[in-house]
Amino acid sequence: MILGIDVSTSITGFAIIDGEGKIVLSTACDLRRDKNFFSKCLTMRGKILDILEAYRGKIEHIYIEQPFTFFNSGGSSGKTMAALQRFNGVVSWMVYECFQIRPEYLGATQARKLVGIKVPRGQKAKKVVMEHLLNTEPDFKIQYTHKGNPKPQEYDRADALVIARAGLQTIWEKRLAEE
Repeated sequence: MILGIDVSTSITGFAIIDGEGKIVLSTACDLRRDKNFFSKCLTMRGKILDILEAYRGKIEHIYIEQPFTFFNSGGSSGKTMAALQRFNGVVSWMVYECFQIRPEYLGATQARKLVGIKVPRGQKAKKVVMEHLLNTEPDFKIQYTHKGNPKPQEYDRADALVIARAGLQTIWEKRLAEE
């Protein structure tokens, strides 16, 4: 099985898929109520330990979305990017420590490309990813707000699933190259 993680300091998405790409787990860890870095880390550790307990010995690969490392107009500030890098590092260590598997990293654009999701210029990637999964993945169900919009954690769950699927695609490509 493959664990895909979309790390964020507000909501982190987790997805586990089997060797055929079927969804085994799709969940999120809401960190918005945690007001400081260490509280977020403790909440995240609890979630990782819950996943470890439920899937001990079954997860063989871990893929984590690589945080942005460059500035773009309208994007995150340097302070926000630094905090995300630091949190991604802590989550990476926790995952390694718990599962004894060295995580691999995939950029969001690279992951979407690997699973065949094209984001047209001018469109929001998260919305395109959500629409793609809802249209192509019958097992991916989401919750909506009272106004009919996807709840915030649903985008993180979707991104984690894309990371896991891109990880699976990477594994398949490596195997083909070895043959």
